[in-house]
Parts: sequence; structure tokens; C-alpha cells
Amino acid sequence: MSNKARREKTPIKTFGITALAILILVGIAGAAPFAYVTNIGDYDKRGPNVAVIDTATNNVTARVPLGGGWPVGIAVNPAGTKIYVVDSPSDSTVYVIDTATNKVSAKVNLGSSYPARITFNPAGTRVYVTKQHDYTDIFVINPATNTLMAPIIVGPSTYSIAFTPDGKKIYAENCNNNTIYVIDAATNKVTANISVGDSPYKGVITPDGKKVYVPNYGSNTVSVIDTATDNVIATVPVGNSPHRAAVTSDGNKVYVANNNTVSVIDTATDNIIATVPVGTSSHEIVISPDGNKIYLGNFYNESVTVINTKTNTVTATVPVGEWPMGIAVTPDGKKVYVVNAESDNVSVIDTATDTVTATVNAGIYPTGIVIVPLKDSNMTAQSTETNSSSTEDRGIEGTNISSSEEINAVELNNYSDENNSESGKDNGSNTNESSKNNSTSGFGLLGSLTCLYVGWKLGKR
Repeated sequence: MSNKARREKTPIKTFGITALAILILVGIAGAAPFAYVTNIGDYDKRGPNVAVIDTATNNVTARVPLGGGWPVGIAVNPAGTKIYVVDSPSDSTVYVIDTATNKVSAKVNLGSSYPARITFNPAGTRVYVTKQHDYTDIFVINPATNTLMAPIIVGPSTYSIAFTPDGKKIYAENCNNNTIYVIDAATNKVTANISVGDSPYKGVITPDGKKVYVPNYGSNTVSVIDTATDNVIATVPVGNSPHRAAVTSDGNKVYVANNNTVSVIDTATDNIIATVPVGTSSHEIVISPDGNKIYLGNFYNESVTVINTKTNTVTATVPVGEWPMGIAVTPDGKKVYVVNAESDNVSVIDTATDTVTATVNAGIYPTGIVIVPLKDSNMTAQSTETNSSSTEDRGIEGTNISSSEEINAVELNNYSDENNSESGKDNGSNTNESSKNNSTSGFGLLGSLTCLYVGWKLGKR
């Protein structure tokens, strides 16, 4: 090939690569995340499964079958590439779901126990599973190999855990002996026992990692722990039966969900600065990504309370289904998904209007939910899994499924159509129009790039 021909061909190749890169980036940026919802069955009488909801259309696009137990916990790795679901009690297995294929790629057998909650560390290099009742250890899973490592020995009824942002320390609440165990995440050894109030539950750690706020359900207080000394530095009186808490992204305020109020703690002074009346038996509390709103599920009132964090006042009470349990917000903050256990569905709240715009039939008795944004699966998986060293991988071998034994997710095109008809007006033209707009946008970009390319090539001739 002559030098002239090479010079003419090089810009064509460069343009083609650039155009492809732009298309890929726009496709990724424009793709909506997916909500993964655990349930014990669906209307076609299949067993426990995870319903996958496309948040762009609010349709169930797949179901990932699980075993014969009851899915009690769900977690997603920081990369967004894997979902871990734990079943209890008859199955006692952790299912690993690949979010790229929506298939179970591995199983970890936990033995004859009663697992409860499942949590990733901030780096995504370890998975922790707590147990119900009187068990005295916490499972630790290496997600690079999906095998069990040596467990963490704690006191009985250690149910929930929280990590410092750097992932170096774990704070585990024990509701039986009113103790917080401080665990060194590098060695998985307990380094301190902190006495707190009666029945501690679901503590939160400030973004700077300096304080832990632990609601004490039985004593109507919140214990504040200094992570530098691992001592209780304040005990804050709050409302009746506190059992959930959330901290704002700036770390300035902690919102504590009580039985029928929300207590707002100023983290600079550890004083109550507001008490907000809400519904009965609040079950879950989340903060919007911009930090401007609190969404609180009222278990017995079939509603979600919306609190403005700037004024600490209720701005809306949104009717949802029966027994709202899990709540999750999309990464862009535009939608809130509320899992209604007794109604067998999921309410979708538009955060611009704080109204329900869709109801999705997720399955029988749904309880847990995570929302997974689209990311580069290969790159993020590599960056997560290569952090674990071989010396830390020793432990009890789990049960893995080979690629030939992967459990296929059940595709539900017909089921999606049923969802549209059953959710009525809420699932109608708005979602279809949204899908149309997304498709048109992608086609328009592709067409424009093609025209530019053809015009440029003809000009060279």
C-alpha cells in the first residue's frame, strides 16, 4: 500500500474507532439501572426467586430462581457486577447472581444454620453473613472464589454490622447482651466490647468514620461511639423503640426512626434538633442521593413519609401497599422503589412529585431490594477481585456451580405484558414514551455519525 493510501485510510480508522467509543459511552450513560427484589414465589407458582425490574419501564424483565428456603438478605458488590442473596432456614445458601446475565453463577453452602443479613465490605473483597437466634459466629465469604473463610467469633444474637468508610473496622451490634463488638477487618478478631443501651440495632457510621450512632430499641436512646477510642461519648434520648437510622452524606445529621416519630441529631453537638411526627412502626429509612429528602416506610400505615432535611418537616405522605419494608432510591435520585410485602408488589415513587407512578407485581411476599447501576462489568470485577491476597483465601470450601451448571434465569416477556395490564394507568404511556425517547436518541446519534462519516469519505474522493 502506498504512503498516500495509508495516510487516507488512517483518518477513516480513527474516525470509526472514535464513533464507536462515543456510541458505547452514550449507551452506557443512557441505560437505566435495574432493581433486584427478593420474594418467596410468583404467580406462576415458581419457588423463591429474585425479580429483576428495569427501572426505565418498570417491567419485570427476568426472574432468577433460588432454592427452597426463604430469601432473608440481599446485597450488591460495589462494582455492581454481582448480587448475593442468602436463603434461610431450610436452604441456608448464598446465591451469587451475575448482573450481566441474570444467572446464578455460584452457590455457597452455609450448613445447617439460620443466616440473617448479608453485607459487603466497602472494597467488595469480603462478604459477611450474620445469623439469627443464638449463634456465636459471623460467616465470612471470599467473593473472588466464593468460598467460606474462617468465621468471626462473637456473642450470640449478633445480627447487624457496619463498616468504617476505610473498611478497617467493623462494628457489630448484639441485641442479646447489649454490646457492640469492634472487629479488626484485617484479622477478623474482636478488639473491643462496648456496653450500650438495651437491645442495640442497626448502627450507622458517619462519612468521616469518626462516630457510630447506635439506636437502642429497648431503652429509647442512641449511643454515640468515638471510633478513635471505641468509647461511648454520648447517650441521646430519642423517641419510642428506635431501630433504624440514616446519616446525611455531609455527616451533619443523623435521622433516627422511632415507633411514630423521627429524631434528628446534630452530629456536631449530639443533641436533638427536631422531632418529626410520622406513621406507626417505621420499618426502613433512606436518604436521597442529594441529601435533601428522607423516605421512611410506615409499616402499619401503608405509606411512606417524605421529610425535607433542610426544614425537618414532612412534605408528603405517599400511600403505598401493605407492609412497606425494603426501600431503595435510584442513583439519579429520580425514583424510589418501595417493597410492599403483604401486597406482593413494589410501589414506584416519582421524587419530583412524590406520587406513585407505577406498581410492579414483583412476586409473593417481597422483602428485600437493591438497585444496580450499569457499569463496565469486566473492569470493575477485575479491580475488585484482584485486591484479595492468596494468604487470606484459606478457609472451608464452598459449593460452586460450574459454567455448564449455571441456573438459567426465566425470561418473562409475557409476564411483563401482564404487569403492564395489571398496573393500569400507572404503568402506561409515560413509561412507553420514555422507552421511545431513549431509542430515538440512540438512533439519532448513530444516524448523525453515519452521515458525517459518509460525507467526509465522499469529500475525500
